[in-house]
Amino acid sequence: MTAVQVPGTPLIEAGQLVSTSPATGAEAGRLPVASDADVRRAVERARAAGEWWAGLGFTGRRARLLRWRALLAKRIEQLAELVHVEGGKPVADAIVEIVTAIEHIDWAARNAARVLGPRRVRSRLILAEFSGHLEYQPYGVVGVIGPWNYPVFTPIGSAAYALAAGNAVVLKPSEYTPATGQWLVDSFAEVVPEQPVFTTVHGLGDVGAALCRSGVGKVAFTGSTATARKVMAACAETLTPVLIEGGGKDAMIVDSDADLDAAAEACVWGGMTNAGQTCIGIERVYAVDPVFDAFVDKVVTRAGRLTVGPEGTDIGPITMPGQVDVIRRHIDAAIASGGRAVLGGPDAVQPPYVHPTVLVDVPEESAAVREETFGPTLTISRVRDADEAVTRANALPYGLGGSVFGRRRAVAIARRLRSGMASVNSSLTFAGMSTLPFGGVGDSGFGRIHGEDGLREFARAKAITRRRARSLLPSMTFERTPTDVARLVKVIKTMYGR
Repeated sequence: MTAVQVPGTPLIEAGQLVSTSPATGAEAGRLPVASDADVRRAVERARAAGEWWAGLGFTGRRARLLRWRALLAKRIEQLAELVHVEGGKPVADAIVEIVTAIEHIDWAARNAARVLGPRRVRSRLILAEFSGHLEYQPYGVVGVIGPWNYPVFTPIGSAAYALAAGNAVVLKPSEYTPATGQWLVDSFAEVVPEQPVFTTVHGLGDVGAALCRSGVGKVAFTGSTATARKVMAACAETLTPVLIEGGGKDAMIVDSDADLDAAAEACVWGGMTNAGQTCIGIERVYAVDPVFDAFVDKVVTRAGRLTVGPEGTDIGPITMPGQVDVIRRHIDAAIASGGRAVLGGPDAVQPPYVHPTVLVDVPEESAAVREETFGPTLTISRVRDADEAVTRANALPYGLGGSVFGRRRAVAIARRLRSGMASVNSSLTFAGMSTLPFGGVGDSGFGRIHGEDGLREFARAKAITRRRARSLLPSMTFERTPTDVARLVKVIKTMYGR
């Protein structure tokens, strides 16, 4: 009997991973499912290719990465259409995603030599006879396990920086968006045809687990916190270092002196772009009492104008069919516990779509406040002041991003958020700034992509000392004398004993 495929749900058929549109059920692609042996072979091929790639040096890699960047820019509409068909994302959102990815490729390519290149490091008086040298060496092969919600931007956020650092990359795209991942790899092969420097392996979670155990030098994972723990456990078997970007439940704080129109606009964008399927999306809002009512009205007005549907709309379908049940559960639980829907509500859930929903008076212990919803929903809570808002925002184990709107205290409030990133008088903007690191704390993970920290994440620091003169204070030798030790003690007391 032939299996019946729910639109958007991955199906394995005759050794092929079949990807379909969550909106229409149209087939987006068929990719071969990798076995454990296939994964191992892919990593071995990548290891040899990585040696060649590293040998090109920063200049050679930069030239090829910039050619890839140019190719993506020229074909942006083609890639955006694939992202739209396979994941349901509106074309305009897909274009914004790809533009951001292109910017990151450009920055990583242009800055890798400056950040990672060998350099002299000053020595101190006690070892003045030695010079210090620092360089960053690639891991060899980096495994990237990508998500479905941003199938271009997020994998490239790791892959481009890993490639710029001199590594080969094996990408395991989400089983919900494998065709997009394959498109990225195929486009790279057009500008780097010599070696399989950037390759893919396809399949379900077992393929990701095989990649973790395959002998790669490092794994970069983006996905749910629950899956992140499984990835870490698999990598721990071989002490493979891992970079984790887990889930989020990001908060926005609206202070009493905020520009409410700007805050409402950023709130609706941050909470409902990509149908709310954004790890750094705004899911919770804490507005201080004097501006609460006016702010809620402005959010409802803006969110109520958003259109929902398969084509030419602001909000597309929920990509993972199972996520619809999570969104429904959160809305129902919020209302059952005393919350009110001032926009949307239970009737907003119309699979595969969820219409914008704004909830108020939701208890803090509700799943809609404490768990990642990943839908176009917002909870807006009234707080006494910014201090209470910070306390509530920091009460969850997540700590990815956040947003603060205000004038006098906004930056100070942003610093107090327990998060890896924060935007002041905007939302999500730190993701597009290639000069800044991206990553979380707590259940949102550790490690950083993007920026200088992102480049260093994919290279090992190698320290080298070189003798350049005779030791005036010999200590690290059995040839030292009691007089040498006494002189060393005297110098240390003079330098540090005050």
